[in-house]
Amino acid sequence: MTKRKRMHSNGEAKWLKHYSSEQSILVVGDGDFSFSLALATAFGSGKNIVATSLDSYEDLGRKYTKAQSNVLELKRMGAIVLHGINVKMMKVHFYLDTRRFHRVVFNFPHAGFKGKEYEMHMVILHRELVKGFFGNARELLQPDGEIHISHKAGFPYDAWDIKQLALESSLTMIDKVSFWKQDYPGYNQKRGDGAKSNHRFRLGPCYTFKFRMKHKEVQEECVCCRSIFQCLAVLLCEQ
Repeated sequence: MTKRKRMHSNGEAKWLKHYSSEQSILVVGDGDFSFSLALATAFGSGKNIVATSLDSYEDLGRKYTKAQSNVLELKRMGAIVLHGINVKMMKVHFYLDTRRFHRVVFNFPHAGFKGKEYEMHMVILHRELVKGFFGNARELLQPDGEIHISHKAGFPYDAWDIKQLALESSLTMIDKVSFWKQDYPGYNQKRGDGAKSNHRFRLGPCYTFKFRMKHKEVQEECVCCRSIFQCLAVLLCEQ
């Protein structure tokens, strides 16, 4: 629950819980961008962080009191900030399509307040969101990369069954650890929808679930990458 620091021959990697300044990190659905800013502040730089929102920059100003200032600070620290990113389609985004990340992070995914959380149509909407996210996030991972989802525990949130949704995208859970907001100084969880978008929601018991691609999937991707590089090498030799 504290910052970790690990020494390397080429300098010092700074850690905040599961995340390192040496990792390439994609944060999606970050509300007012306070989680991304917490990482950048701990690292002293945002150069390896790509922070995204579904909202436009203008909408952020209408929904949150600090989102736009957080975005400006992230950019000042060297982070890439993208707006209008739908997690169910992000793998084809012109910038993200060219990147591969060590960590893809989605804290407290939510499909919006369109009913009571326990109502079946809401559970289905949430599950569709998470399933779409998994299917896209896996395409943006480094071979040894991880997908992290922080999620509430208990009824009705367990009904989302995110472990099964991950399996359907050939992802396997490697860890499940308690999420503590105080581990990320400055982070503020926001409702993000409706008239109370800027209000915090109650966390209660929650966890960070960590996933990786199944070993066979990783092997196939590595073979594919080698084939591409071999083809490029042949083309260069023929020129």
